[in-house]
Amino acid sequence: MDARIERIESGDVNSWIVGDDEEVIVIDPGSNAAAVLDAVGEREILAVICTHGHVSHVAAAPEVAERDEAPVGLHPSDRFEWRVSHDDVPDPEIEMADGGSFEVADARLEVMHTPGHTRGSVCLYSEDLDAVFTGDVLLADGPAPHEGESADFPAQLTAIGESLLGLPAETRVLPGHGEETTIAEANKRFDGWVIAGPPALEE
Repeated sequence: MDARIERIESGDVNSWIVGDDEEVIVIDPGSNAAAVLDAVGEREILAVICTHGHVSHVAAAPEVAERDEAPVGLHPSDRFEWRVSHDDVPDPEIEMADGGSFEVADARLEVMHTPGHTRGSVCLYSEDLDAVFTGDVLLADGPAPHEGESADFPAQLTAIGESLLGLPAETRVLPGHGEETTIAEANKRFDGWVIAGPPALEE
């Protein structure tokens, strides 16, 4: 396995680079295109994938994608959020859907539609890399709110329970903010998140 995962802080977002020494996919480029492109270096960007449409995650997507004329991927249900951030650029070329996939180096990324944080939130699971990129669906501390509120907390919990908690226990959870965790740890804490409800998640 030559493919590897690299983490960059772009604004207040975890941006992830998946690939090898020749080609990469960028996940959630955040707001600092220069930092992402510097980390990518001379490698070819095959695609820029946004786990959801909030501006902190997609602000740099057009600039990062433009360098290698790479397509941008976003679930079509988050097109409105994209246009709020980018009213002067085209919509993303790739309309992601549950069950779709991306290939980079020798790794496959499977698209999982996991609505709740936004209607179009997705996670990207790689069995090859024993990792799932969860955006703001699931952080180490639980389901992520947005600006102190949960758009659809029950749907977010359902997405976590039905799509994520059944993954292998050792799978790394690589979120859009903060430190990573594992599926095993999320399983231990899930009932507590259900009982606490969204008010306990607001800071």
